[in-house]
Order: sequence, then structure tokens, then C-alpha cells
Amino acid sequence: MRYLISTGEATDALGELLSVDDEVVLVDGVRGIERIPMAMVVAAKEVPPRAQRRPGGTW
Repeated sequence: MRYLISTGEATDALGELLSVDDEVVLVDGVRGIERIPMAMVVAAKEVPPRAQRRPGGTW
């Protein structure tokens, strides 16, 4: 989820989408649960989970 912050710049929230409605999006990400006003959202897309490492440390 890409959204605008108070400076007018955009930042990203990466994590699990918990809920969405007309006013707020909740994302559980690396910074904890983020409450993002829908009016500030500029883009969103599904991102696949990270690839799992194979035993032995190789991909």
C-alpha cells in the first residue's frame, strides 16, 4: 500500500491487510499495525510472500 504522509511524500506499508472500509485501511506490517486513512492511499497491490529458503541456505 502506498500512501501520502504529512510532508506530502509517499511511503509504503508492507504487510498483511487486516481490514478496509470507506475511511480506513489497517495493515499489520513491520512497523506494527498501521491505520491509514483511505483518502491518503495512492496505490495498492498484492505482493506475493517472500520465497522460502531451502535447507542449506540456497534458493
